[in-house]
Amino acid sequence: MAGGAAVTAAVLLVAVPGSAAAATGQFRYSYTTADGYEAVGFLRDPDSGQCINLTPPASEPGSASRAPKNHTDATATVFLGTDCEGDTYYVLPPGKGASDRLLVRSVIFS
Repeated sequence: MAGGAAVTAAVLLVAVPGSAAAATGQFRYSYTTADGYEAVGFLRDPDSGQCINLTPPASEPGSASRAPKNHTDATATVFLGTDCEGDTYYVLPPGKGASDRLLVRSVIFS
């Protein structure tokens, strides 16, 4: 019984919104423009605990960004799906990045 109460308390702790803390630093990603140029997008001091859908590349509807670089002080979890959903995700600790092969559509910082 005590184990169930602890789990319930943990769920409530996660579900209760706290102050909107921000990760300090910059999160970068690459994409291809509609004109075929390589470009870099970035998020500066993104909010923690909120899913952020990356601005989709203009080259193709539904296409993904790539090569995320986490230059923030928080852990970034990037997802192939929008709204931080799906089974395909990757965790980037502060200061780490991934190659062009990693496709991303959304990110959340913790």
